[in-house]
Amino acid sequence: MNRTGEPTVEELMARIAALQTENRQLSARVVKLEEELALARLHRFAPKSEKHIDRLFNEAEQVADDDDDGDGEEDDEVVDLPDTGFATIEKPEGKKRGRKPLPEHLPRERVEYDLADDQKACPCCRHQMHRMGETVTEQLHIEVKAKVLQNVRYKYACRHCDRTGINTPVVISPMPVQPLPGSIATASTLAFALVHKYVDGTPLYRLAQTFERAGVPVSRGALGHWVIGSSEKHLSRIYDALKLRLRAQPLIHGDETTVQVLKEKGRQAISTSYMWAYRSGEDSDEPIVLLDYQPGRGQIHPQTFLGNYRGIVMSDGYSAWRTLEGATHIGCMAHSRRRFVDALKARKKGGGPPEQALRFFEQLYRVERQARDEKSDRGETPDQCIRRFRQQHSIPVLNAIKEWLDKIAPKVLPDSKLGDAVSYTLNQWEYLTRHAEDGRMPIDNNLLERDIRIFATGQKSWLFSDTVDGAKASAVVYSLMLTCRASRVEPLAWLRHVLTELPQRAADADITDLLPFNFPKTATAV
Repeated sequence: MNRTGEPTVEELMARIAALQTENRQLSARVVKLEEELALARLHRFAPKSEKHIDRLFNEAEQVADDDDDGDGEEDDEVVDLPDTGFATIEKPEGKKRGRKPLPEHLPRERVEYDLADDQKACPCCRHQMHRMGETVTEQLHIEVKAKVLQNVRYKYACRHCDRTGINTPVVISPMPVQPLPGSIATASTLAFALVHKYVDGTPLYRLAQTFERAGVPVSRGALGHWVIGSSEKHLSRIYDALKLRLRAQPLIHGDETTVQVLKEKGRQAISTSYMWAYRSGEDSDEPIVLLDYQPGRGQIHPQTFLGNYRGIVMSDGYSAWRTLEGATHIGCMAHSRRRFVDALKARKKGGGPPEQALRFFEQLYRVERQARDEKSDRGETPDQCIRRFRQQHSIPVLNAIKEWLDKIAPKVLPDSKLGDAVSYTLNQWEYLTRHAEDGRMPIDNNLLERDIRIFATGQKSWLFSDTVDGAKASAVVYSLMLTCRASRVEPLAWLRHVLTELPQRAADADITDLLPFNFPKTATAV
């Protein structure tokens, strides 16, 4: 019989159950925070490469450890990869070290060094020596020089009218329309400034210092005018033409990244804006990369940019992309793999399910590498050949991954890095596996992510855009520079040509010949 005021057995059992539930929740939170701390330390101090070296699983790594990830029910059993008759390939030999010869296309200037006349006597017998040959070594010599172009326009008048008429007409010889009328910058100067900012990542204030060191004081404001003026008056025409052609592509990669604009109406300076990125497929005859500045991340932005697009859209799992009705959507396998890489890095010990997943991904990517080199059967198109190869080698691996994920999903902590990787992959499975049914479809979005990385690297130098006009101008110029890179076109030469030619053409003139992929290719394009 209980004393008055003391809890009953049922109340004590309920309290114990509540404490046990709270303890499990706190333990799961500790695991999650420890993983985030470990990843934060790795991101700050360790190399950021996602390359994975496949380690042999040993018995110790298979034993569940209470101190490992906090979920002792985690399944660490090693799953064998399915045998599809996949041929092993030997690793290619490493690149030979040593200095590369200077490019053949560079002009050569001979600088000759000869012995003085009194040194041409033989040191042995003192007879006159004859020249038997020469030794040539090459050095790279670069000079950056500025000059002033004096545009001399001759003026003509009529002496007869001067003597007999009331008015004397004066006719001045015309000169070509300049990119920015009234500006001191020529097309070559504008191209120089744009390449330094958008290819080399030089912020405008440092570019102004470069001009000043060359003895040409140019203010930062003038440089900003050059950038925005070139974009709005001329380069936006190229951008609009590329946008129309991109919508006609059978495949478009899509992604977005953040950008900050300080002066935007109705928004604080610390607000986050976005650069939406779009790219044609890797095998396209017309490589196109376009950035589109927008203040937000809503679905209206890709819908407006792509319109009624009916092709294939490659994107990550962000839902805004999937709202494009009529398009065929595919998912990025690299995003799934990246989550398992994070799960492996967050573990106190290696191995386990994250490494098992990476073995599956490694096999899938080996299939992709060899599918490109597979010889087509008679009557097969390259796309059909890739599909056949994937059906034979990728489908069994994908089936094995799905079976393995379904098996371990109930055993992992949902809030852990591994739980996040498993749930993401299962939720996106329909999109992640769709590439195996169509040889035109890529397995991931890495092609566009590599292009965005150039923008992100340059952004570390200039950090933010001052105005919306500056952000839109940056989107246009970055798009053209990235398209030049994808087309293997030297951006400085292309910009010089375009900024010289575009001002001479009417607004409705055909500019197809000025698009980057129609410009002569160079092996050394940035």
